[in-house]
Amino acid sequence: MALPKKLKAMNLFNEGNSYLGQTGEVTLPKLAAKLENWRGGGMLGNVKIDLGLADEIIEMTWKLGGIDPLILSQFGAATVAAYGLRFAGSYQRDDTGETSAVEIVVRGRHEEIDFGNAKAGDDTEQTIKTIWSYYKLTIDGKVMIEIDIPNLIYNVNGKDMYAEHRKNIGL
Repeated sequence: MALPKKLKAMNLFNEGNSYLGQTGEVTLPKLAAKLENWRGGGMLGNVKIDLGLADEIIEMTWKLGGIDPLILSQFGAATVAAYGLRFAGSYQRDDTGETSAVEIVVRGRHEEIDFGNAKAGDDTEQTIKTIWSYYKLTIDGKVMIEIDIPNLIYNVNGKDMYAEHRKNIGL
């Protein structure tokens, strides 16, 4: 029998500033391809054609207790990679005790800052939606996925998935 690695500890950094003890929850970006049906003449059925990344994957939502002036000062950024966030998680298997370090780095800008409900004496929490243009997932020091949308970088497990495409368009 084997047990899965579960998140035991985490931290979130905003431009290097630690939110240890302040981060309530992080909704990590999902990975999804944009696949469209194609059925050409003479084909028995449809196949899904890969058209790059799905539109909805470029967001990361996170929550902080209270209110943070740093986030407010970052609102309205002019560039698509204005600010860096780093999620650091420690996952552990309860049958072996083995741990894994998981790190997700994104660069982007905040699309939405939701202050939630404000009621004296109740818990308050900000929800921030950050739209990223750069993403890197590292597990135990190995880069698994790296995506840089404006620079046409798409690496999966050390393989450059877009090297030939960049070459074909003169980059």
